[in-house]
Amino acid sequence: MVPPPLVRNHGGNPKHRGFPSSRHGGNEVVVGDGPQLPDLKEKYPDVRFVGQKVGDELASYYAAADVFVFPSRTDTFGLVLLEALASGVPVAAYPVPGPIAVIDGSGAGCLDTDLGAAVRGALRVSPDTCRTYAGRFSWDTSVDQFLSNIHLYR
Repeated sequence: MVPPPLVRNHGGNPKHRGFPSSRHGGNEVVVGDGPQLPDLKEKYPDVRFVGQKVGDELASYYAAADVFVFPSRTDTFGLVLLEALASGVPVAAYPVPGPIAVIDGSGAGCLDTDLGAAVRGALRVSPDTCRTYAGRFSWDTSVDQFLSNIHLYR
């Protein structure tokens, strides 16, 4: 029997997010902290809340995930998306400005108005596709993009 997928969910303000991500049949882990954590633990007893993680410990959560769910409809760019991709983890998210800017058309994740569908789509993405795509967001690329947008006015 194949174990259900491990879903690493970006925590945050559930008033602005589809929280928890979806009822997709996987094991859901939320990494993050905040004042609503005790209430969320009570409201979602099937979700594993592990609190804030940093460094190698955070990297180990990314490495163990099969998909990264970004359930926000309001966050902007979302560096956590790039962290997931660099770890070889595909992203499932709503098709809203932040995830669209990072994921749309990349093949490194799935955007859908139904997060369950996004999770199922993201589970079909290979880790190599994610890592390769994340490489496009290097410091060198970012600096080049920034410099190309500077215009001198006299």
